[in-house]
Amino acid sequence: MDGFQRRRELKKRNILEAALALFMKHGIQKVSIVEIAKEANVSQVTIYNYFESKHKLIHEVFIFYINKAVVDFENIIEAKLPFPEKIKKIIFNKKEVASQIHEEFYHYMMKEYTEGNEIEKLYNEKAIPYFIKLFEEGKEQGYVDPNLSNEAILFYVHMLKEYIQKEEVYQKILPLTEDITNIFFYGVVGNKEV
Repeated sequence: MDGFQRRRELKKRNILEAALALFMKHGIQKVSIVEIAKEANVSQVTIYNYFESKHKLIHEVFIFYINKAVVDFENIIEAKLPFPEKIKKIIFNKKEVASQIHEEFYHYMMKEYTEGNEIEKLYNEKAIPYFIKLFEEGKEQGYVDPNLSNEAILFYVHMLKEYIQKEEVYQKILPLTEDITNIFFYGVVGNKEV
C-alpha cells in the first residue's frame, strides 16, 4: 500500500471511529455529519466522498464496530488464560459495552443485525469457531461437561441468537446483557466453583 492509500485508509478509519464514538454516546439521529466531520477533523465533503450518505456511513460504522468486537473476542479466546478468566473477561466486556452504548444505536444495530447478511457471515465464520474453541478449552480444563456435544452447545448458542434477534426482544434486552451472559456461561445456579 502506497503512502496515498495509507493516508486514505487512516482518514476513513478516523471517520469511522469518530462516528462510532458519537453514535455510542448520543445515538444516531442526534449526530450530524457536521459533528462527525468536526470530531474526525475532516470536511463534510470528505465524509460524503468516502461514504456517499449518512445511511451508508451508519452501515459502515456497524461493520467497523462488529469487526472490532470480533477482534476483541478473538483476543480473549487466544489469550493464555485459564477458562474461568476468559469467561470473566467476556462477561466484563459485555457489561462494559452495555453500559457505554446508546440505546438508539443499539436498537439500530440489532435491526441491522437481523437484516444484514454481513453480520451473519461474520457470526458464522468467526464467532462460531471461536465459541467451539472456547468450549473445547473449557472441556480440557474440566470446567465444561465433556459429555456435552459441540452440536448441543451450538444449538443452544444459535437458539439464543435467534431469540435475541426478534425486535420485541432486542428492544428490552440491553439492561439485561450482563445477567443473560452470566446465565449463558454459569446457568441459573450461578458461579459456584470459579
